[in-house]
Amino acid sequence: MMPPFFRHLAVALVAVFSLGASANAHPIPDIPVRGAFATGGDCTVSVEVDPRCFDANPAEAPSLLNWVFRTISAEQRASLDQQAKELVQRCVELHFEPLGQVRPQFAFEFTKQGGGALAQDEDIVVLTGRWKTAVPAGISGWKIRATPETKLAVVFQNIINGETHPRLAVLFPGETSFTLDLTSLNAAAPTAPSAGTVPATGSRGDAWSTFVSFFGQGFVHVLPHGLDHILFVLGLFLLSRTWRPLLLQVTTFTLAHSVTLVLATLGWVNVRASIVEPVIAASIAAVAIENIVHPRYTPWRLLVVFAFGLVHGLGFASALSSLDLPPAALASGLVGFNLGVEGGQLAVITLAFLVTAWVRSPEQYRRWIVIPGSALIAVMGLWWTVQRVLS
Repeated sequence: MMPPFFRHLAVALVAVFSLGASANAHPIPDIPVRGAFATGGDCTVSVEVDPRCFDANPAEAPSLLNWVFRTISAEQRASLDQQAKELVQRCVELHFEPLGQVRPQFAFEFTKQGGGALAQDEDIVVLTGRWKTAVPAGISGWKIRATPETKLAVVFQNIINGETHPRLAVLFPGETSFTLDLTSLNAAAPTAPSAGTVPATGSRGDAWSTFVSFFGQGFVHVLPHGLDHILFVLGLFLLSRTWRPLLLQVTTFTLAHSVTLVLATLGWVNVRASIVEPVIAASIAAVAIENIVHPRYTPWRLLVVFAFGLVHGLGFASALSSLDLPPAALASGLVGFNLGVEGGQLAVITLAFLVTAWVRSPEQYRRWIVIPGSALIAVMGLWWTVQRVLS
């Protein structure tokens, strides 16, 4: 007769390979849309499209790195260009008030994520589209809408006379941004600002608006899109359903990934994704295996969780590092994103409590939930580790 542990492990292996599970540490790609306006009416709207957006499961697709990009054919590059144009037309609407919706023709080029020329092998390749125009007299403001068809978030950001505006918006499918007032920039025929618009110079509510936008973004980067993050948190949950050790672990994990998220966003720490992603996958397996080998919580667990939390923070870094935010907006965004991630983690734990509440006996809980659940998580973590190392 096969021992219980190996029986659970065999079931987990079958489940993983039958599902063809795959996941990556980098956050789901957003579509940044930036409007650059200057006094007199000059306007450039740019949009950044990560090729991962073309995949049926963007959260699981690998980034296109520069060393891979150099190997693809001219036909493949033309295909990516066409897909970017179609994606933007389908997912983003641009509105100038009171004119209404406009349909710009973006000219795309391949750049590194966040802008700039491709240089290093590990540069993440994106398609950056630009549309230059002049804002005619009588235009009072502009806004964008993320269409219900898109599966991705759209980031609305603006640059006024070379300075990044302190307010931005993270839009989920079907949402519309605030309207940015443009009346003060039209020197030819200035008019009074329209009611409900956000001043081009910023306003007192910018910090709160940015906080709320990034809170939502942080939450969805865990639930439902952060499968590897979800499994790590479930690995913490499975060891003990007692609130004190569980909250200590989750809080320690949050503090750790907050530290590296801040450092990486500010550009003070830069670790290649080819290193970060396999380590994140290995951390999932390590926590799950520890649940099986060491059935009781010990304070040493916090050191392990803190170390792995530092690595997980690097996996979230590109969510904010590609945005050129002024200091106040960056601070609001970091706090909001971190609290959103914490909210997502607590939601995962709450759901896990509800699903397992029917198992009252500690012995039955370990036999029916902890061991098979941890075995499944461990196998998935090991599979992802090998997958990411080889890729």
